[in-house]
Amino acid sequence: MFHADKIEFGTPPGVIRMSNSDAARALPAGTGTALTGRTERLRAALAPAASLVVVCHDNPDPDTIASALGLGRIATHVGVEEVVVAHGGGLSRQENRTMVNALEIDLAAVSAVDLDAYDRVAFVDHSVPGRNNPVSADRGPDIIIDHHSTEAVTGAYVEQIPSVGATATLVGAHLRALPNDIDARLATALLFAIQTETDGFARGTTRADHRTAIYLHPEADYELIAQLRGAALTPETLSALGEAITGREVQGSCLVSGVDHPATQEVLPQAAEYLLKLEGVTTTAVYGVVEDCVHLSARTTNPALRLGRRLEEAFGDVGSAGGHDYMAGGQIPLGLIADAETGGDAVVERTVRCRLFDALGEWAGE
Repeated sequence: MFHADKIEFGTPPGVIRMSNSDAARALPAGTGTALTGRTERLRAALAPAASLVVVCHDNPDPDTIASALGLGRIATHVGVEEVVVAHGGGLSRQENRTMVNALEIDLAAVSAVDLDAYDRVAFVDHSVPGRNNPVSADRGPDIIIDHHSTEAVTGAYVEQIPSVGATATLVGAHLRALPNDIDARLATALLFAIQTETDGFARGTTRADHRTAIYLHPEADYELIAQLRGAALTPETLSALGEAITGREVQGSCLVSGVDHPATQEVLPQAAEYLLKLEGVTTTAVYGVVEDCVHLSARTTNPALRLGRRLEEAFGDVGSAGGHDYMAGGQIPLGLIADAETGGDAVVERTVRCRLFDALGEWAGE
């Protein structure tokens, strides 16, 4: 049963934060006052605007790309005349480039977009200005839809529900509530995003994810989804995976590995996902230095670990880290961690490994 007291409505009105899994499972129940109320608040935040820029997080993955596409469709439906989707970083992961090309998704660089020229700025799949995005706090988002964080942020409409499997699930629920015919392109993007984010509905999946998938299923192009999921690895990605495999260190059920200066941070979650297949391992963390910053990505099959919280506790004093129960990541400026632990690269690397094992090993059952 849906319990309203498990949703926190903050300030200003329209802030929705939900971390209770039961409430999240009941969230997109089709029609009804709870869903209609959420969608009406989103419409009210969009309706006065003539223009909208939807900002994906840096190095966008299928979930943020599809969610941006879906929010753009909602905005167009309520009368927003101009919608632009923008992102920071690059598109180096093969499946992300293939998705954008196959579905003909137009993406702009945030650096080429004047955010102040738009009536509304939206974040999807991230929440905090300057964290995994190049947006300054001076121009924070008006609209936020995210399944990662419940960190206090403000806006005309804020929806943060980390207990669902994907941000695309939340956007799809809004589309389902509107009198809007979804086409194959959007249905394929959203369904591929949910499949990818939940590892084929095997990780952190809720009724909400299944209900949205059922809604998307009739229009989605499953042949194209199969092609996207089987996108070829680049030689650089393959080399980085090999380096993560050979450099692994295991303590109990926790595995930590590093990639020496990966070409892009996007290879780190790929490596963390792959290493989770190792027998006896339930938690993985992979790190690497990209542009004077230590990036790390972690995965677990044990939601009781509270993975995002563990990383936040481990690296909050020297950088930013967090996520949710199954997936998490972080960014630590190299100078800060070097200052905290004086020494060369080898000492910094050892420090990252030690902090990871200290944070995850005991909880993972070391």
